[in-house]
Amino acid sequence: MFTVEKTAEKYGLFTAIGLIALFFIMKLLGIVHVIELRALNIFILATGVVTALKYFSKTKPQSFTYLKGLGLGVLTGIIASILFGLFVFIYTNLLDPAFMQEMVKNEPFGQYLNPYIAGVAVAMEGIGSTLILAFIVMNYMDTKDTM
Repeated sequence: MFTVEKTAEKYGLFTAIGLIALFFIMKLLGIVHVIELRALNIFILATGVVTALKYFSKTKPQSFTYLKGLGLGVLTGIIASILFGLFVFIYTNLLDPAFMQEMVKNEPFGQYLNPYIAGVAVAMEGIGSTLILAFIVMNYMDTKDTM
């Protein structure tokens, strides 16, 4: 059965995988410390949200309303952001603690960072971006309640 929640879970997971893949690509290229490149995350979030919305609107066009679409977009991004924040926590705490030490040494406000704060900050940044992104995207989607 296709529901908003199931669609958000599926595309949220795919989006989180995309965010993690971007992280590893940046790590491989040695540019993971360039803070400005975190803006690329918005393109991956946008792709995940738009893909989820298009999928749901084609699967359930009779029930695709503005508020359902907005909820789907927000939920997809929240799931992706929390999973990515959890990945950042695990990566900086267990897999590569040296990376966390480099961030503490080199980043602004680095002395206040630890794996918990880094994970939560990444998740909150993604959720904030998602709220704005879902609102913008839904204003361009055709919904059942469009006049």
